Amino acid sequence: MKTFLLNLILIIPLMLSAQNQAGTNYDQKYLRLEFEVDPAVKYIKGCVTFYYEIINPTDTLSFDMGTGINVDSILYKGNKLQSTKTSNVLTVQLPNQLSSGTDDSLSIYYQGVPQSDGFGSFTVSTHNNVPVMWTLSEPYGAQDWWPCKQSLDDKPDSIDVYITHPKEYKAASNGLLISETLIGDNLVTHWKHRHAIAAYLIAIAVTNYETYSHFAHLESGDSVEILNYIYPESVSYIKNQTSVTPEILEFFSKKFIDYPFKNEKYGHAQFGWGGGMEHQTMSFMGSFGYSIIAHELAHQWFGDYITCASWHDIWLNEGFASYCEGLCYENGLGDKNWKSWLADEINYVTSLLDGSVYVEDISDENRIFDGRLSYAKGAMVLHLIRGQIGDDAFFTGIRNYLNDPKLQHAYATTNDLRAHFEQTSGKDLKELFNDWVYGQGYPTYTLSWRQNNDNSFYLIVEQKQSHSSVDFFELNIPVQLSGDGKDTIVYFNNTENNQEFVLNIDFNVEKVTFDPDLWIISRPAQIVLYQKVLESEKVLLAPNPVTDKLFVRTNLPDTTVDVQIFDINGKKVKEFNNIENPHKFKLDLKELQQGIFFIMINAKSDKIVQKFMKD
Repeated sequence: MKTFLLNLILIIPLMLSAQNQAGTNYDQKYLRLEFEVDPAVKYIKGCVTFYYEIINPTDTLSFDMGTGINVDSILYKGNKLQSTKTSNVLTVQLPNQLSSGTDDSLSIYYQGVPQSDGFGSFTVSTHNNVPVMWTLSEPYGAQDWWPCKQSLDDKPDSIDVYITHPKEYKAASNGLLISETLIGDNLVTHWKHRHAIAAYLIAIAVTNYETYSHFAHLESGDSVEILNYIYPESVSYIKNQTSVTPEILEFFSKKFIDYPFKNEKYGHAQFGWGGGMEHQTMSFMGSFGYSIIAHELAHQWFGDYITCASWHDIWLNEGFASYCEGLCYENGLGDKNWKSWLADEINYVTSLLDGSVYVEDISDENRIFDGRLSYAKGAMVLHLIRGQIGDDAFFTGIRNYLNDPKLQHAYATTNDLRAHFEQTSGKDLKELFNDWVYGQGYPTYTLSWRQNNDNSFYLIVEQKQSHSSVDFFELNIPVQLSGDGKDTIVYFNNTENNQEFVLNIDFNVEKVTFDPDLWIISRPAQIVLYQKVLESEKVLLAPNPVTDKLFVRTNLPDTTVDVQIFDINGKKVKEFNNIENPHKFKLDLKELQQGIFFIMINAKSDKIVQKFMKD
């Protein structure tokens, strides 16, 4: 899903009662979904037939079902069953207890006026004065318009969708279009989908659509139809916009694995919402810019084929889809510059000091679909991981994740993704995931550097965290060194604050640039130049201004020194006694307030006073 601000303003946070509560004692196998709708009327009449396997012995089954729709009858082997409905839970009483492993089925007949919570799970509107209706069930809205099991742990293996609607319209849905059968004044449109699918990804849309197709050609030799259902008044310009879809589908298939539903189709159905929604094999689109086409298409791999196992981990859907937008730009596709895209994403993420990728409060749709955190930060955390483990381990890890038989057509957690990256990289990524997925905020760096006449290069890395949930971001940080017409990028394994690195550089360094290729989520770094302590100089301070720890170098011959810190009024505010190795030491000044201070170094051989600033 890709949302725009207009939609986010209208969202009402959901209470926990809106989340799925269907029973866990059965496993869905197949659904036959029959809907009767008129896009001019907000009403639905339907029948859902569930084929399932009993997991634990039971004499009841429960389903998620919203307050706006009500049961007409429930048929089980030709007989009617009793049911009760409490809040959003429909409980069906079976005639006898079923044992584990039993294959069974029942049909629920219902009708009513769906209550459209959140993003508008069942909407009736108009376009160009023509009626249109559509569904959008993510995250908890499937139950608003059909009795279902909308938990993120059980996908039916396949579905058939039958939509009865006025004959002047067309109906879009998941899978392959099998037939459009005229019965009186109505058309019955049949879509067949033979892949596992989460409840929130099942969708229908009905209006006076015009249709056309593009085709993608995969390296495997397969051809994929891209079927578009577009408002007649929009076809002339949208057809040109959707023409980019084949190259994006081909690119993702080459970069990851073949399009997962290549034996059916991909498609777009226009609807009147201010974003896009990745309904499996047919995304519903409110607009058709390059980024949103790429985003919703990427979801077919990340979100549909493999779905997040909890809304806490929505970044596995949205972070991946957002990063796939960027991958298009990196590879010369689309309408944006790759490096500009990265800079925009980093600026967005760091525009506020807090926020984790992991969603703590999944009762609030605003938080689940937070553009800065679930989308942009999720995308840039993937980019950061790529920078830390390298392209080969990163993309091989993603392909292994997509090929994992436990995850294919099923659900995944953050730990599942992490395990694949650890396997391909050979690295323990627990700390990185703790900091960047579960922790909040980001680092800001100050780099202090100098180079001696013998070409030895010294770098001090100071890191400040924007949020207290992370005490330090351990990272390999890329730093570009330039001068004498040469440049090199060096990775420094930064594991502690105010860490000093020394290496030999065979040219005269004139410029130091932090993270030139934008791998790290951080605010722009401060670069401080300091030279070696000359014989004529007594002391050198770095960085100056200081934010945390002050590095001090002297050319004093003594073995120990005492240090006092005075404020601008001459009041002593800090004291350090018997400091060993006065040639190089550091002082913890994080408790000092901002302002101008003086450091006094007392040694047997000399007494030195120098001014510095505290940020």
